Amino acid sequence: MWNLLEPEWRPAGRDALEVFLLGLADLDSVLALQLRLAAELEGCEDRRGMLLICEHPPVITIGRTGSRTQIGLTPGELRNRELEVRWTNRGGGTVLHAPGQVAVYPVVPVDRLGLGVGAFRDRLLESVVAACAEQRVTAESRPEWGAVMGRSGQLAQVGVGVRRGLTRHGLFLNVQISPHWLELVESGLGRQSSLARERQGHVSPGSVREALIRQLAERLGYPAPHVQTGHPWFRRVRREVNCA
Repeated sequence: MWNLLEPEWRPAGRDALEVFLLGLADLDSVLALQLRLAAELEGCEDRRGMLLICEHPPVITIGRTGSRTQIGLTPGELRNRELEVRWTNRGGGTVLHAPGQVAVYPVVPVDRLGLGVGAFRDRLLESVVAACAEQRVTAESRPEWGAVMGRSGQLAQVGVGVRRGLTRHGLFLNVQISPHWLELVESGLGRQSSLARERQGHVSPGSVREALIRQLAERLGYPAPHVQTGHPWFRRVRREVNCA
């Protein structure tokens, strides 16, 4: 486990992986920060990369291989639940985001890491499988779907994009997410699952975040990452989460 730095951003070096823990954060603010950080790295010639790690209030995103038919709610039911549906340009299918799911948004220069898009996606999937193993959960990577599967269903979705050599979007791993939310989306790979459902018991999101950071750093070729809470460019938007 690494010590957390102070909240202000301290660039960590030319070849470092900087990790920003954002807590519960709305989708738009995280995507805006990711784009701003990508612009910051565009003019660089080093290997410095960044990870944004958070949880989202309930929202559904649909990637390039997803479909509205994978959502088990009518437009009226979505409105009643105040559940927004967003189309995105990431890879992957339809994903339900809610508290208890760990979202990781890498901003890394894949060309300077010597990786193609497919190889980068595979490293993310491998990191998720390894993090699941640390929680004593058997998981399998399905690269053709950008998914990680457990015995009871889909545990994670990886959906990435690359622009000007820098990655966008990321991976989403269901940790301790309410079964109520898991039932709302059918990804095409069967039912949704979570680490808690696979283990039939509590799983600490903090331990999963730590494992993902370590596994991603190792597989992307970074030394021990620099972890800090928040980011001075990030404005948190809080909203009440209604799980009824």
